Amino acid sequence: GFSVTVSPFRRPTIETMPTNAKAGCLYPNNGRAILEAKMRGFDNAMVLDMLGNVAETGTSNIFLVKDGHVFTPAPNGTFLSGITRSRTITLLGEYGFKTTEKTLSVRDFLEADEIFSTGNHSKVVPVTRIEDRNLQPGPVAKKARELYWDWAHSTSAA
Repeated sequence: GFSVTVSPFRRPTIETMPTNAKAGCLYPNNGRAILEAKMRGFDNAMVLDMLGNVAETGTSNIFLVKDGHVFTPAPNGTFLSGITRSRTITLLGEYGFKTTEKTLSVRDFLEADEIFSTGNHSKVVPVTRIEDRNLQPGPVAKKARELYWDWAHSTSAA
């Protein structure tokens, strides 16, 4: 797992950058968010959109679980809605966990039972600390990771 802190750096808007694409021009913004987080003793940054809502981490999409329900930020043009994110939502849905895409606040994440991320590099990974709150990898995050890796090693992923 990994730790996250809220970044003081925001995601640019779609009017100023191609924020809904994997674009090299966005890497410096995420890079400085991650660097600032590491300087404060965290592994990654939780990056907000220009309105102060959670968008993503510096390297991945982010999910939370509260009372057995899965939530992730709704695509609003400020982050790349990744293929691993999409696949994880599908796999969780097939297993019986509906994922709700909605506007999420920092408070939503601070009060979550579980937090996990999805991304092309590390696939599905639990968040084990947000700010000063430690978290254990929960059952939904563990199941999401298991489902993803089972799918990735199956013939349907080929």
